[in-house]
Amino acid sequence: MSNIPETGRTTRVTIRLIAIQILVFSLLLTLGGRLWYLQIRNGDEYEKEAAGNHVQQVVQPATRGSILDARGVPIADNETRLVVSASRTELMKMKDRGKAVLTRLAGVLDMTYKDVAAKVRLCDAETPQPCWNGSPYQPIPITDEATTQQALQIRERAEDFPGIFAEPTAVRRYAAPYKATSSQTLGYLSPVTDEEVEKAKDTNSPLLRSDQIGRSGLERSYDAQLRGDAGVTRYEVDNLGRVIGEADSDKAEAGSTLVTSLDSRVQAVVEKQLDQAMKTARKETDKITGRKYKADAGAAVVMETKTGRIVAMASKPDYDPNAWVGGISGKQYTKLTGKDSNYPLLNRAIQGQAPPGSIFKIVSTAGAVNAGYPFNGDYNCSSSYSLGAQTFKNFESQGHGPISLGRALEVSCNTVFYALGHKEWQKDGGRHPKKTPNEYLYKAAHGFGLGKETGIDLPNEVSGRIPDREWKRDYWAANKDGWCKQSKSKSKDYVTRLAKENCVEGMILRAGDSIIYAIGQGDTLVTPIQIATAYSAVGNGGSLFAPTVGKAIISPDGKKVEEITPKTRGKLPASAKTISQIDGALRGVAERGTASWRFADAGWPQDEIPMHAKTGTAQIHGKQTTSWLATYTDEFTIVMTISQAGTGSGASGPAVRNIYDAMYGVQEDGSIDKKKALLPKPEKDLPKITADGNIESQRSKASLVKAWREQKFN
Repeated sequence: MSNIPETGRTTRVTIRLIAIQILVFSLLLTLGGRLWYLQIRNGDEYEKEAAGNHVQQVVQPATRGSILDARGVPIADNETRLVVSASRTELMKMKDRGKAVLTRLAGVLDMTYKDVAAKVRLCDAETPQPCWNGSPYQPIPITDEATTQQALQIRERAEDFPGIFAEPTAVRRYAAPYKATSSQTLGYLSPVTDEEVEKAKDTNSPLLRSDQIGRSGLERSYDAQLRGDAGVTRYEVDNLGRVIGEADSDKAEAGSTLVTSLDSRVQAVVEKQLDQAMKTARKETDKITGRKYKADAGAAVVMETKTGRIVAMASKPDYDPNAWVGGISGKQYTKLTGKDSNYPLLNRAIQGQAPPGSIFKIVSTAGAVNAGYPFNGDYNCSSSYSLGAQTFKNFESQGHGPISLGRALEVSCNTVFYALGHKEWQKDGGRHPKKTPNEYLYKAAHGFGLGKETGIDLPNEVSGRIPDREWKRDYWAANKDGWCKQSKSKSKDYVTRLAKENCVEGMILRAGDSIIYAIGQGDTLVTPIQIATAYSAVGNGGSLFAPTVGKAIISPDGKKVEEITPKTRGKLPASAKTISQIDGALRGVAERGTASWRFADAGWPQDEIPMHAKTGTAQIHGKQTTSWLATYTDEFTIVMTISQAGTGSGASGPAVRNIYDAMYGVQEDGSIDKKKALLPKPEKDLPKITADGNIESQRSKASLVKAWREQKFN
């Protein structure tokens, strides 16, 4: 028996009961306070929110604005298609949750049940595409490629397809006038994500879950203007999701129209010529490797010399932007993005980087003059230039004796520029640079707009690279661990030997670096759009423009026109005299230099349309040479590059010449037929806007383009 007195045991039980009572009372008090807070203090607020739960929104997408070329020809607009969609609300009411209906629908549309069912399932964190990311209360598209016969089957047998609709609907169309796809410049659309909806919630351009937005190109840059404002119809529903009434609604407002500076006729010529040049190069044998040239990628830019407006822009390989309309399949996506695709989504005109080779020599020339070297001085164009045991050869080991800088540009003499690069490296202190080295040749590159974005109104432009002393230090710091690890390999290949050298002194700007830099080789990287802006600046007297594709934004009713004015972003780092001298030398390249066999010697009307040019053949370790050709007239600048295709004038020359022939109407005998000229002068005016807000397009020369294509390209 316990020795605890009965009174003590009773006291302990009493204390426990009191503690339990206090706990229960506290819980009741807390619960009561919370109920008061929810029902009285914030009752009105929660009542409104609860009422809102019974209002569901159905979105009517706004008609997306068109994208037009400079003559008003649509290059991206909307077309009416037969769209088959499903009401998920109706399907979920069925005993089998719509399986039988969707199975019958799949049979009519020549699809599998699995594919159809995937279209109507709702997206969440665990559901892969395809799925529906919009409101479950609005019709969910199954296909926008239904035939008239399929649509009639669905509508005539409505009792077999409850909750299924087949109706004409406006969808995006990339028209490809004259067969010019303009794919990378235009871009494409895809459904908005939950993250994008949340991010845009508090901005001036909120997104709805049903929205499609631009993912690249002009569709992305001008998405806010093109998208418009979707309409919203609000329905009152009961707790089973059944519609019991209609609340107020907002009407959809169409997006604005974007007029570009592109000319679809010229675009068609450029795309065809670039493609043909690559195919021709693949038939040629590389004398260095003994193999056929790969010519695996290329880009071309046509720009107005005096404004920076883009007339045409091509990148190969390309793709059909219509593949994204209505949702892209997994197979198509892999074809566009897989490692064997060669990445056609990449706009190589603004994202393709490569050493510029000899087209860079105008930069070195300007830098040399700034450093005190006279433009018309005597410079030895020997067959090679030596640095210790290393020899840097002239192209094809040809020497020209004492020549001026202008003549060095005409014949593209490497050894003249090798010597300039070496001397300036020595003057700046060599391996032990001065505290503030002049770096004239490197500063000139930055002044020409290289090593930074041009500011073109297209997304994802890359900056290129100018490998000056600052870049060398930063690059070494970022890569030294990898180099030092690679240097421990027992392999004696080029990569390992280079890694050993870079591990120890990769931060030092060496003599060899500056020697090959002066001819646009080594670590220097540029993009075609950068070269186009640089050469157009020489052609217009020194103004560097921020290139633009957009020309004007026109409201849906045509009453508001917002013109996009070209903007300069600086002047070339050279005097007017030096720019004029370089301009004269580039004219000499087309008349008697490395490009003369494509122009003056081939019947180009040089007196009537002065041509300026510079050829370039860039070397990349482990690859065949890259072809560059930069040219300009008073009106237009054209730059073309083809990866692993050979010399500048050899691979790119015929294509660039044919583009100019088409634009100016130059005939085979060198005469000019103005009636056949596609674009002898830049298009200054905007397309005509009619009284009802429509924009008139000009297609008067469609037959002319066809004739040119048959004559030049087939």
